[in-house]
Amino acid sequence: MGEAEGKKEEADYKRLQTFPLVRSAAKMIKETMDKKFGSSWHVVIGEGFGFEITHEVKNLLYLYFGGTLAVCVWKCS
Repeated sequence: MGEAEGKKEEADYKRLQTFPLVRSAAKMIKETMDKKFGSSWHVVIGEGFGFEITHEVKNLLYLYFGGTLAVCVWKCS
């Protein structure tokens, strides 16, 4: 195995270790938004994704956290 392959596998392993944390963060954000602003909120957290969604006007939040971790929150009824 080459050095580049080893680094890729190490990065993949680190991402897998943080998956439960990201999943629980998405769940927490969704539950908070549903409670505070009514239901039908959706949350996606991850790296390297694109999206095309239908959302209600003024009900979309898209931001980067820590430089590479994207958070997308939107409401769709």
